[in-house]
Amino acid sequence: MGADRESGDGRAAWIRTVGPGEADGELADVYRRIGASDRADHVIRVHSLHPAGMEGHIDLYRSLMFGSSPLSRRQREAVAVVVSAANDCFY
Repeated sequence: MGADRESGDGRAAWIRTVGPGEADGELADVYRRIGASDRADHVIRVHSLHPAGMEGHIDLYRSLMFGSSPLSRRQREAVAVVVSAANDCFY
């Protein structure tokens, strides 16, 4: 677990998630539509209690990374890496 930046006590946030292998109903449908197999990244699974939010997250990601833009795919990935590093995010 990552350190809590505010308290410095080593605690991290915990959110219950439902993976693709245990999903049913609407969530299972969303996992199928987004192409999640038995595994899904934590950044996606965190939306598992709100399937519409998960689908919205994926739609936004795909639009930003693959939609038309003056930036190349390589440049977009570089921006994502820099932002993640600045936020101390190891995703």
